[in-house]
Amino acid sequence: MNAYLAVAAVLFVCGVMCMATKRNGIGVLMGVELVLNGANINFVAFSKYGLLGLDGQIFSLFVIVLAAAEAAVALAIALNFYNNHLTIDVDQASELKN
Repeated sequence: MNAYLAVAAVLFVCGVMCMATKRNGIGVLMGVELVLNGANINFVAFSKYGLLGLDGQIFSLFVIVLAAAEAAVALAIALNFYNNHLTIDVDQASELKN
């Protein structure tokens, strides 16, 4: 179980670092996906070793569905932002604060 938790922790930290350092909207979305995949590995590992039972795999399926919906909506927003500003640099979105 320690190996699963170590891989999940590495994925989670890589995702957080990606979200914190990337200025590109697509890079931020990839970081979010890494964080969600790290959480999924934890759910499946806890399910395999009997702490959650089948509930861990069910939670993991819900997270996968949520990630797919999030990616579709976020990519639509990114495409719309690119059509309006010809960039997907998240620092250029300062005019959206008003």
